[in-house]
Amino acid sequence: MINYLINKYIKNADDIQNETVRFAYGKLTSIIGIAANLLLFIVKLTIGFMTRSVSIMSDGFNNLSDVMTCLVTVLGYRIASKPADKEHPFGHGRVEYVVSFVIAVVIFTVSFELIKQGIQQIIEPNEILFKPVLMLILVLSIGVKLWISYLNHTIGKRIDNLAMIATAQDARNDAWSTLITIVAMLLSQLKTTFPFDGVATLVIACFILKSGYELIKEIVDRLIGKPADQELVKQIREIILKHKEIRGLHDLIIHDYGPSVKIGSAHAEVDAKMNFVKIHDIIDQAEREVGDTLHVMMTLHMDPIEYDNPITNAYFEDLKCILSQIDPAITVHDFRTVLGDEHTNLVFDLVIPYSFYLEDEQIKAEIDRHFEKYPNKIYTVITFDHPYTGG
Repeated sequence: MINYLINKYIKNADDIQNETVRFAYGKLTSIIGIAANLLLFIVKLTIGFMTRSVSIMSDGFNNLSDVMTCLVTVLGYRIASKPADKEHPFGHGRVEYVVSFVIAVVIFTVSFELIKQGIQQIIEPNEILFKPVLMLILVLSIGVKLWISYLNHTIGKRIDNLAMIATAQDARNDAWSTLITIVAMLLSQLKTTFPFDGVATLVIACFILKSGYELIKEIVDRLIGKPADQELVKQIREIILKHKEIRGLHDLIIHDYGPSVKIGSAHAEVDAKMNFVKIHDIIDQAEREVGDTLHVMMTLHMDPIEYDNPITNAYFEDLKCILSQIDPAITVHDFRTVLGDEHTNLVFDLVIPYSFYLEDEQIKAEIDRHFEKYPNKIYTVITFDHPYTGG
């Protein structure tokens, strides 16, 4: 069904980095969401009045808020699809994150309103009228919400759209809310004064509040800056390192300006004896290939390495042996030797995993202790880094 809708209403559906295509995806899911949620609002509000159930009416107003969210979302998709301009040279892709934040605010607002209604219903409970036909309609509404969730989650993952994934989560919350409401209505038929309807409303509110918190956390993480997707990192490395003249790659950084705009940089290790013009052409070609294949604007910095210097190579191999004993996850790059009459400087960078337990000074002391066995005096000049791609 989803593939049918995509093929029928979205042109060039596979070009998911194209903002026009992304807007088409967003418009499709938003229109479906508006129609479905508006219908559910009318149905649940009617059933709520007929059964005197506050939790059902609350569930209906939750669907009405989803209609408003869909309207805001489609507007956000439209803005995000605008091309770069003088004021926003990196485009408007991050508007999708703003849309996600609006959805989170709506989720919080609905949850607090439900908490208030639930407390009121516990203090002054209403008698709930049980009607099997109406219960069947509510069960069908759960199916509708689960399908909306599946639609948004599938497309959201396909095009890496946080707002759609948030909408999918919100729809799942609605399905759970309706299910809890049905259970509360069934329990309310027992000969007891326990306020099942009010308690169910509070449970629904807490569930929705939790999902709002998780969504806010994801948005904040993305705005602060998360590590790049590991699959994307792997693909970038494969494209660049397929050029045999590029011996290694480090300091890979990827900046995210929305799902469709990514800018990357890295240091490419090349033989210091290679012709400068030739290696420059190879670097340019690698940058273009990353851009054409992965839609990442890539800039590579050339790091010339002396691969045939026996003294440098001996020190380098010794250092790698030391690091393997400290922690194999530590990597080294930009290694070079500066020879003097009385001492030798070993200059290099170390990339330390965030989870590593030793301080930088302790690592340096361990390395220096090893090089004390050499007859000549050796100093280490170390720059400590952490991986920008996670770890």
